[in-house]
Amino acid sequence: MFPKPKSVLLPNTYAFESEPMVKPTGFREYDARWLFQKEINLMGVQALGMGLGALIAELGVSQEIVTGHDFRGYSASIKYALISGLMAAGCKVHDIGLAVTPMAYFAQFDLDVPCVAMVTASHNDNGWTGVKMGANRPLTFGPDEMTRLKEIVLNAEFKNKVGGSYQFHENYPARYIADLTNRPKLKRKLKVVAACGNGTAGAFAPQVLEAIGCEVIPLDTELDHTFPKYNPNPEDMEMLHAIRDAVLHHKADVGLGFDGDGDRCGVVDNTGEEIFADKVGVMLARDMSAIHKDAQFIVDVKSTGLFITDPVLQKQGAKTAYWKTGHSYMKRRTNETGALAGFEKSGHFFFNKPYGRGYDDGLVSAIAICDMLDRAPGKSMADLKNALPKTWSSPTMSPHCADEVKYGVIDAVVKHFEALEKKGAKIGGQSIRDLVTVNGVRVTVEDGSWGLVRASSNKPELVVVVESPVSEQRMHDMFEMVNSVLRTHPEVGEYNQKI
Repeated sequence: MFPKPKSVLLPNTYAFESEPMVKPTGFREYDARWLFQKEINLMGVQALGMGLGALIAELGVSQEIVTGHDFRGYSASIKYALISGLMAAGCKVHDIGLAVTPMAYFAQFDLDVPCVAMVTASHNDNGWTGVKMGANRPLTFGPDEMTRLKEIVLNAEFKNKVGGSYQFHENYPARYIADLTNRPKLKRKLKVVAACGNGTAGAFAPQVLEAIGCEVIPLDTELDHTFPKYNPNPEDMEMLHAIRDAVLHHKADVGLGFDGDGDRCGVVDNTGEEIFADKVGVMLARDMSAIHKDAQFIVDVKSTGLFITDPVLQKQGAKTAYWKTGHSYMKRRTNETGALAGFEKSGHFFFNKPYGRGYDDGLVSAIAICDMLDRAPGKSMADLKNALPKTWSSPTMSPHCADEVKYGVIDAVVKHFEALEKKGAKIGGQSIRDLVTVNGVRVTVEDGSWGLVRASSNKPELVVVVESPVSEQRMHDMFEMVNSVLRTHPEVGEYNQKI
C-alpha cells in the first residue's frame, strides 16, 4: 500500500521523507502546478505518476506515455519520481530527456504513443513545478480529467501492477528539429532576434530558425536555470524590452521571444515595438485566410475585438469565434471545430493542417511569422502591424488572489455585471453592448471598448485585460471601471503590472 498524500508536511522532518505531500490546489483546470518542496515533495510526485497511470487505464487508453522535462535545477529529479510512479502503475514510459513541451507532443505522433506527461512549470517563476498531461493526442487534459486525477491521487486509489517499463530515446531533439525544418528555405533574408530568457528553448530555437534560412541573433540562449536576466515569459515587459533593445541594436527584421517551455512565442517588430499575441494572431489570420478560402479561427476571450471587426478578415470570408482562455480549452475547441488555427492572447497558438498537428508550439508560430514576412517581401513587420485598424490594448494584468477564493470572487463579479446589464445601467456613461461569460466576464460597451476579468488557471491570481478601438484614455477608463469592481473584494491584492 502507498500512503494517502498529506496536504502539508514540514521539510527536514522524518515525515517529509517518508510520506507523500500533494497540496490539492495544485490540480488546476487543465494541468498541474505546485511550489516544489512547499506544496509537493518527490513522494507526492510519485503518487501523481501512479494516479496518472491509473487514470489512463480507467480512460481505456493504452498505458504508454511520453515524458520529458524542462530546464530547471530540479525538473529532472521530479520527472524520475513521476516515471517511478507511472511504471508502478504498469505504464511503458518513453523518456525524451530535456525538451520543450511541444517536443513531447510531437513525440506522441512520431513514436505513435497515446499519452504524454511533460514536467514543466512553463513560464512560472523558479520554485514552481508542474505537469502537462494528455491521453488523446493532440489534446491535453481538461477539467473532467483533472478532477478525476485529483480524486485518484488524494484518495490513493492506485491500481499498481507489474509490467511497467522504461525506454530512453537518445538524441531525440534531432527528430523534432528535422520535422520542423524539412521544408523549403525562406526566399527573403530575415534577420531575427531569438530570445529564450536562458530557458529550455535556447537549446533548440536558434538552430531551427537558422535551418529555415534566417540570420539569427541569439539573445540569452545559454541554458541557465537561475534565469539571471528575467523570467522567460514573452508576456512580461522585462523580456519584451530586452528583445526591443536587441532588435534596434542589430537592426533586425523581427524579435521572437520564447517562454520557459517553448510552447509560446512573443513578437517585437523591426521598430522595437512589442506586438501583443492577439494582434499577431490577427496578422496571421489575414495571411492565412488570403490563401485558405472561408478560413475558421478560434480565439480566447482575452483577445482583441479585431478578429470580428477587421475589414480584411471580413472581405476574405474569415469566421472567428471566441472561446475559453487556457491552452487545453483552446486546443480542444480548435480541434473540435476543424478551425485552421486557434489564437490565445498569452501566445499559445494552435495550427491545424497544413501548418501543424493541432498542438501549441512556439517554434511553429515563429515559422508561421517568418513565412508571413516571406509572403510580403516589400513590407516590414511594423508595416503589417500598422495595416491593422488601431486599437489600444493592455498587457495581461494579474492581481493576486488566493486559489481557494478566486473562483468565488469571479462568480460575484459576473453576477455584478449581469445585474447591471439586466437593469440597463450604464458604465462610464455607456450602455453594455455585449457580455461574454464562457470564462469569467468580458463586458463590451457601445463604443467597442471592453474589459475582461477571469481567474488564472495556473496561478493564485486573477487576470484583467482591457482594450478600446477609440483612444488610450478609453482603455484607461475601462481599466478603472473593472478595477473599481475588483476593489470591492478585499481578497484581491496587488497587480504584477498595470497600465
